[in-house]
Amino acid sequence: MRRRILLACACAAGVPLASFVSPAFAQPDLTQKAGPSVADAPSDSYRFDRFELDSADGGRRYRVQLAVPRAAPPPSGFPVLYLLDGNAAFAALTQAQLASMAAQDPPLVIAAIGYATDLRFDLAARTYDYTPPVPEGGVASAAASADAARGRRTGGADVFLDLIETRIKPAVETRTTIDLARQSLWGHSYGGLFVLHTLLNRPKAFQTYIAADPSLWWADGFILRDNAALPVDGVRLLVMTGGAQTPVRADGPAGVDPATVARVQQARRAAPPDAAQRFVARQAQRPGVQARLREFDGIAHGPMLALSLGPAIDLAAGTGPP
Repeated sequence: MRRRILLACACAAGVPLASFVSPAFAQPDLTQKAGPSVADAPSDSYRFDRFELDSADGGRRYRVQLAVPRAAPPPSGFPVLYLLDGNAAFAALTQAQLASMAAQDPPLVIAAIGYATDLRFDLAARTYDYTPPVPEGGVASAAASADAARGRRTGGADVFLDLIETRIKPAVETRTTIDLARQSLWGHSYGGLFVLHTLLNRPKAFQTYIAADPSLWWADGFILRDNAALPVDGVRLLVMTGGAQTPVRADGPAGVDPATVARVQQARRAAPPDAAQRFVARQAQRPGVQARLREFDGIAHGPMLALSLGPAIDLAAGTGPP
C-alpha cells in the first residue's frame, strides 16, 4: 500500500515513476489482491456498475466493472474504453483521471473486463484468453514450454473476442448508450498482445487500439509475422513501451523454478529490441491506419500498466494524439 501511495503521488506531481521503481518491482505482483478502486468513493460525475458472466465452456468467469457518466448521453452515445486485466486496471484508475473523463464532451465510459476473483490477475484465464491461436507446429518450443510449465493453456484469443462481441458489448450497451463508432480497446503485456491480434484479424471490432508493453516475444514472435491484416478505414493504434529491462525472477509465485525462468528468458529473446518500432512502422504503412509509438524511458514492465492508462483515456476520449 505504501508503494501504491508513493506511485500515485509521483504521478500527480509529475515525478517520473522510474524514480520509485527498483528491479524488485519490475514485474507486476501477480498474486496481489485488487484492493480499492474509484468505485469505493462517491462521485458526482460517475455511477458504477458491474456484472458477471461465464465463458461458453464454463471454465472462466468474468467480472466487468463499469464507470458510467451521470450526464445524459448525447444522441450518438458515449465513447467507451474497454480495459483488459480489468481487476488491476480498474483499481489503477485515479480520481484525477475520473475527473478528466467527466470534463470531456461527451464524457468517457470505462468497461473493465476482468475475472471473478479478488486478485488483480487470474493467470491461467488471461493466458488462455489473451494469446492467439497459432497453427499446429508454429509455437516455438521455448514459448510453449514457458506457459505449459506453469500449467497455462494458450490460444483462446478468438474465443474470448467472440465473447466480447456477442455478450460483453451487448451487456454494456443495455446499461448505457454507447457510440459504436468510438470504441477503444486497451491491454497490457499479454493483454497488449490480444489488442494487436484483434487489430490484425478483426479490425472492425474497435476504432482505437492501445497496447502497453505488448508481449511481442510470445510464441517466437508470432504476432510479428501475423500477416492477417484486413482492410481498415479510420483505425488508430497507439503502442507504448518502457525502456527499462524487466528481469524474470526465480523467487516469484510458488512452483516457478529456475528451469521455468530460463524458458521464459529464452522465449523473450524471440523479439528483437526494435520489435515495437518495426510493428508500428508496418501498421503505419497500411491505408486507413494512424499508428504511433510512445516510449517511456526507464519504466519497467509492471509500472507500465498504470502509467499507460492516462494516455489511453486521452486517446479514447478524443483529446490525445493518435
